[in-house]
Amino acid sequence: MRLGLKLAAIMSALFAVSACTSVEPTPEPHPDTQRLLSSGPVVGFFSENGAPTWLGLPYAQSTAGDNRWRAPAPTPSRTELFEALQHPEPCPQIVNRLSTETTGLPVGALYGAEDCLKLDVYAPAGADADGLPVMMWIHGGSNTWGYASQYDGSKLAQEQGVVVVVVQYRLGPLGFFAHPDIDEGQGANFALLDQVAALNWIRAEIAQFGGDPDNVTIFGESAGGQNVAALLASPLASGLFHRAIVQSGFFDSVPLDEARNGDVNSAIPAANRMVQAQGNADLRALSLQTVFDAYNLGDPRAELPRVIADGVSLPSAGLASAFDSPDTFNAVPVITGTNRDEMKLFNALNDDLTRRRLGLFISIRDRAYYDRLSHYQSRLWRILAVDRAAERMRAAGHDEVWAYRFDWDEGGRLLTMDLSEIFGAAHAMEIPFVFNHFDFFGQLDRALFNRRNADRRDALAASMGAYWASFARDGDPGAAGGPDWPRWSSEATLMRFDAPSSELIAGSDSLSALLSDLSSDPALNPAQICRAARALGNWRDELEDQILTQTDCAA
Repeated sequence: MRLGLKLAAIMSALFAVSACTSVEPTPEPHPDTQRLLSSGPVVGFFSENGAPTWLGLPYAQSTAGDNRWRAPAPTPSRTELFEALQHPEPCPQIVNRLSTETTGLPVGALYGAEDCLKLDVYAPAGADADGLPVMMWIHGGSNTWGYASQYDGSKLAQEQGVVVVVVQYRLGPLGFFAHPDIDEGQGANFALLDQVAALNWIRAEIAQFGGDPDNVTIFGESAGGQNVAALLASPLASGLFHRAIVQSGFFDSVPLDEARNGDVNSAIPAANRMVQAQGNADLRALSLQTVFDAYNLGDPRAELPRVIADGVSLPSAGLASAFDSPDTFNAVPVITGTNRDEMKLFNALNDDLTRRRLGLFISIRDRAYYDRLSHYQSRLWRILAVDRAAERMRAAGHDEVWAYRFDWDEGGRLLTMDLSEIFGAAHAMEIPFVFNHFDFFGQLDRALFNRRNADRRDALAASMGAYWASFARDGDPGAAGGPDWPRWSSEATLMRFDAPSSELIAGSDSLSALLSDLSSDPALNPAQICRAARALGNWRDELEDQILTQTDCAA
């Protein structure tokens, strides 16, 4: 999937416009937050809104040295008090233009530490007495970058009465690596093994924070959403969670042989470069820099295999096929959805579609083509992530599936840029609404989330949070934040999240319907139709022939 492979590079370029960070002072530990875990005592603090908070709790040992490319090992016991007051150091990743402000390092530098398998916990005040729903967030970032400190779960926890856990996991070549020299029957998805370890930690420890280990919801966005889908299909995660929310995720994977040998950045060619660079045949003894240099992840054209059908953590037949029967996936209640304008985030930084003045201010070259191309690309995203996935589960006899589309597009202006036109309801735009925390896009937040849209925005955030929490509590979003949200059925009903109020929309979508519409789109001339068809085909290689043939653009 070429789009996912380029996500980190495109997002980093976008946030170069807006990223701004500040160093937060370390909070004081509060004795009322002291807890006794199986590994030893911990203490946290109270967030500004009063939510008890614990940051940087280790759920597994460091993955450095002999632990690299192995299943995560449990943390050892200790007697000293652990002060959980700071976000964990990120897992190793390549610095992009978003994280350069945080790290002080140049774009392309290696950043992070292998002792990163840690998580943040946010609870509502008074949670120690009740078994509350638990929501484990899996961050996005193309499975190559991202970290816990990007997400503040305190408002979601405090306002919706849930315990929020934000987990870090191994990324890039440390998270996904299929090579016979390290094959010990544990598979190739070490990131997935980390997430399973975090779920095991939740089962053992979350009651100390007021959470119910028998009521756990996993949710994530983009690559995090794909990881949620992978956990749904993973036999290793069976029984460890009870609901799942896939936000703009995909239900696909890379075959094991392709992950090993498929291209220049697959595991075996990359490992050969690692050994040649350092002259050491022991892959686990190589420096982090040598490992990452072998993949050239600073190049947006680099393709790193991830979410691998390894036959251990995922079925060897592939992620999507697991949903053909409730016997081959963890058949819990599922919400899956996308944003109406997913692709505008990426198209905004496509030089063929936009221009930038002074390297900062984006303007659209051809507004009509920009909107229509984004429309068809975003429809394809929905078809793959919602219609096909939901219908596949329903056909298999699993009817506990709900679907949504996020449509909020009221972003304001930033100097000459109209953000509602450029981004609309773009990829990742729903995350601040789910968390009800509008400190997410750096200085761009000031324009996107402004006084003019504050009341409508806050109402939508409260509604989405209520639906998410209701689903976490009961396995059914019901009518928590507005109209009753029915299950996916033959009517293909979705909840459309928007301001001033959300509503139900019905009607399934398909690739054949999309291509029929594209072929006869009156807003596009024949050359533009084929240009759009090629863009769709370049994004999804496996659909390229069908797309070009049905639009008469194969020549």
